[in-house]
Amino acid sequence: MAFWLLKSEPDVFSWEDLVARGAAGEPWTGVRNHSAKLNLMAMRRGDQAFFYHSQAGKAIVGVAEVIREAYPDPTDAKGVFVCTDLVAVAPLKTPFTLAQAKADSALQNMSLVTSFRLSVQPVTDAEWSHILSVSGLAGAVKE
Repeated sequence: MAFWLLKSEPDVFSWEDLVARGAAGEPWTGVRNHSAKLNLMAMRRGDQAFFYHSQAGKAIVGVAEVIREAYPDPTDAKGVFVCTDLVAVAPLKTPFTLAQAKADSALQNMSLVTSFRLSVQPVTDAEWSHILSVSGLAGAVKE
C-alpha cells in the first residue's frame, strides 16, 4: 500500500463534500499536471491519501481511500488525463497545517513542503505515520 496527498480548494470541493458522497465516493477529476497524472496512475485500490484544503485553510483535514484505480478523466476532452475514485475514511481530529509541516524537522523533505504546487503527491510511510500521530489518528486508519 502507498500513501498520497491530494489537494483541493475547499470552496470548489471540500472534505465535507467527499464525506457527503458516502460509500459511492467521488471521481478525483480535473488534474491537469503531468507529474500529478503519473501519481494518479500509480495509485492502487486500498491506497490512502491525506485530503488537503489548499488556498483557504492550507491544512490536511482528512484521510481518503482509493476505491477505483486510474481511468480516463471524463472532464478531459482531449483524453490525456486520468482520475481515480476516492471515498472518505476519517477526518483528522486536529487539522495539520502547512505551517506545522514546514516547522517540523521530520517533514523537511515531504513533497508538501518541497513541491508545494503539486496537487497529487506521494507521502512516505514515515511522513504518514508522523502526521497521523500528531493529528490524533494513529491507530485509527491504515499505517
